Amino acid sequence: MRIAVLACLTAVAAMEHGRVSSAASEAPAISSAGHADLSTFLRNAVDTGAVPGIVALVTGPQRELFVEAAGRAKVADARPMRRDSIFRIASMTKPVTSIAAMMLYEQGRLSLDEPVKKYLPDYEQPPVLVSYDRTTGKLETRPAQRAITIRQLLTHTSGIAYALDDPVLAALQEAGGKDGEFPLVHEPGQKWTYGSNTLLLGRVVEKITEKPLDELFRQRVFDVLKMNDTFYRVPEDKLDRLVTWHQRKGGELVEVANRSSEIPTVRGDGGLSSTASDYGAFLRMLLNHGNSPRGRLLMARTIDMMTRDQIAPLTVREMPVAMPSIALAFPTGVGHDGFGLGFQIAARGTSQRSAGSYSWAGVFNTFFWVDPERQIGVVLLMQVLPFFDDACKRVVSGFEERLYKVL
Repeated sequence: MRIAVLACLTAVAAMEHGRVSSAASEAPAISSAGHADLSTFLRNAVDTGAVPGIVALVTGPQRELFVEAAGRAKVADARPMRRDSIFRIASMTKPVTSIAAMMLYEQGRLSLDEPVKKYLPDYEQPPVLVSYDRTTGKLETRPAQRAITIRQLLTHTSGIAYALDDPVLAALQEAGGKDGEFPLVHEPGQKWTYGSNTLLLGRVVEKITEKPLDELFRQRVFDVLKMNDTFYRVPEDKLDRLVTWHQRKGGELVEVANRSSEIPTVRGDGGLSSTASDYGAFLRMLLNHGNSPRGRLLMARTIDMMTRDQIAPLTVREMPVAMPSIALAFPTGVGHDGFGLGFQIAARGTSQRSAGSYSWAGVFNTFFWVDPERQIGVVLLMQVLPFFDDACKRVVSGFEERLYKVL
């Protein structure tokens, strides 16, 4: 009787995590034939000119299931892509910042529904955009009716947008405006809009901890997960592993050489460089509900909250093309998918992934997703602009389709 009760309680606890399924009852695996199929697909993507190079990784909760590199890391000197090649992961920095913020939430040092100004007293919330006349340069705004909260930063519902995906902000930037000076594109909480929310969240985290993000991430996340190849500034002795990026112009890929020293700004919404295996370790922590072999980062209930839809009845909406050399219209799942605390949440029937899978990406066409039902995390790393380039999208969808057939 006691054994039966314990078994029942264990099952209930697992159900509370929302991750019980027949697929998850066994460790995921990929056969040798599956490995060959995925590897062939990646080589074909390079051979047909879709991308110059790519690294793909699939991990289960305990170990990597598939890692493959194809193509060139540097085309000019024919340097082959390696499994440990380092990529600029851009907005894949955002989930790391979100994890750091939720650590403070667990410690009682950060409340999700408090205004940003509580933690950043010098923060002046922008007004809401009413209209902009490009001919005259006249900008009309109004004061926001609500204060931006920490939750809205995590869910991208604050009204803060990027100039790269909003035509009005792009016009303001062209006229000399700067990021951080732009008005909100809507009232806080009114819509889902992708923007520099996590930049502001990173400032909150730094203010509370009194540490710069690079130092905090190294101590609290990267060292714990053995992410030894993840940096804001790639060390000189590892610069030879940094992949060059390409700009697609008129159907042709133009390589942009690496600088002798890569020094991005330390910010919460971007700037990190990493490898597929390093980011795979981050995804394994998520698959294990915040735990890792070297220690727990977050409680399971916190990971569960982060990876569940937090914006219903809102859904993600399409970000228009404002700077086509940088980003095309995105994301997938428009009108269906939700958003959690740092992750896009897949609705049923919108992709090969199970309902409840969560994901995000970086502007250089780096992608990840976690499918808790199938117990896998996937990392696909390319270095091509613009973001959501058609060829890169086909690589992602093609790999995803084949992966779910061979799991």
